[in-house]
Amino acid sequence: MSFIIEFWNFLKVRKKYWLLPIIIVLVLFGGLIVLSQGSAVAPFIYTIF
Repeated sequence: MSFIIEFWNFLKVRKKYWLLPIIIVLVLFGGLIVLSQGSAVAPFIYTIF
């Protein structure tokens, strides 16, 4: 949790708010891939990419 707070402080100080949507999308795709491994949803996710 401290990493998220430190990253948020970095974004505020450096005024790099444009990085936030990129990070959120990467985390969502990563979570989707991790949760779908070995499930019946995996073939449908591969067709997205």
